[in-house]
Amino acid sequence: MRAVVQRVSRGRVVIDQQVVGEIGPGLVVLLGVGREDNPEAAAYLAEKIVNLRIFEDAEGKMNRSLLDTAGAALVVSQFTLYGDVRRGRRPGFDRAAPPEAANQLYEIFVAELRARSVQVETGVFQAHMTVELSNEGPVTILLDSEKTF
Repeated sequence: MRAVVQRVSRGRVVIDQQVVGEIGPGLVVLLGVGREDNPEAAAYLAEKIVNLRIFEDAEGKMNRSLLDTAGAALVVSQFTLYGDVRRGRRPGFDRAAPPEAANQLYEIFVAELRARSVQVETGVFQAHMTVELSNEGPVTILLDSEKTF
């Protein structure tokens, strides 16, 4: 699994001019599911994300987590995180999980966040979405359950 995690003051997902998910302060998580991923990868990534110390403490240091701040998470499925452009100019998505498997693991990931007492909003799997956010900092972190980065 791969995730782009952005610290935000607000975020929302809009589909056909309708807001389907919206948060205040917290994290926007763009989540990609790979062919080799499993529920353990979802649990690992959820645990990592809720405990990332990327929110400022009283001294202005990034020392607090999503759990410490009682922030929310907006999780958006994004298979394009597995786009491979090492050859040519058009991305290949061979390493991305097929939709049914990806949706199942996406839902497991969301459940793992909720099990850790995080308020979670989502986009709609496989829908064309507009994702709006105000990145605070800006702070953007890349994560991979295989620990490649």
